[in-house]
Amino acid sequence: MPQRRGHRLNQLSDPAIVAAVRGLVLGRRPGHARALFVLGICGSQGCGKSTLAAILRDELTARGLPTAVLSIDDIYKTKAERQTMARRLHPLLRTRGVPGTHDVALALAVIAALGRGEPTPLPRFDKGADDRIDPALWPLAPAGTRVLILEGWCVGARPAAAMPDPAPLNALEATQDPRGAWRQRVEQALGGDYQRLFSRLDALVLLAAPGFEAVLNWRTEQERALRATGGGGMSDAEVGTFIQHYERLTRRILAEMPEYADLVITLDRHRRAREIRHKGG
Repeated sequence: MPQRRGHRLNQLSDPAIVAAVRGLVLGRRPGHARALFVLGICGSQGCGKSTLAAILRDELTARGLPTAVLSIDDIYKTKAERQTMARRLHPLLRTRGVPGTHDVALALAVIAALGRGEPTPLPRFDKGADDRIDPALWPLAPAGTRVLILEGWCVGARPAAAMPDPAPLNALEATQDPRGAWRQRVEQALGGDYQRLFSRLDALVLLAAPGFEAVLNWRTEQERALRATGGGGMSDAEVGTFIQHYERLTRRILAEMPEYADLVITLDRHRRAREIRHKGG
């Protein structure tokens, strides 16, 4: 199977983060009415979401709670679907990442199957090939899975209260979306089926970067590590352009999500917890 980008490339250095999120699940789940508990983990690129999710999966499963992980990066629409959107709607929709480029119905179908207690194939996406992996190669979540961790950079995000500021935020928006048509489509998508998906979350954790500048550094580290191991990887310049697709919504998440997430873990530049705060705490 192709290499999963980001998986374990970022070493989560602070066990307090793992303990806090594990405690949230174990504390919430006993009184949970549904058979399947869905935990959302939101965090910017490179912050350690995939590593945290993998550690939690192993720990919770060992405690008798079979746990599966689904990354929002694994439910991207196929390359062909995004190419069609790029031709018909906006060229920037060719690039995976923002709301509108995911197959939300696929994620909802996975959650529904797990909720019925069925063994369920978990979608996987090959970022090197920029396309979905053959479904015959998807791993199988076992029957009786009790916890699903849904992790991703925009998991739990809410649409803007008003349409985005028409003024471009960065060079990408200025040169490739000067009139804001792409930004409007992103907001419309986020306010649609994505909210149906996020409404299925039973708890939401935010790993809050110290600022958007850290996102560039962390994602650059990821790509350099991939290049060093022969796994491909973008150049530093390509990373700088790529993350501009995510900048507007990432900044809004950092500003707004701490008000409604169940657990907010504020990170320093080394991905250690500066503050751990529960909702209402």
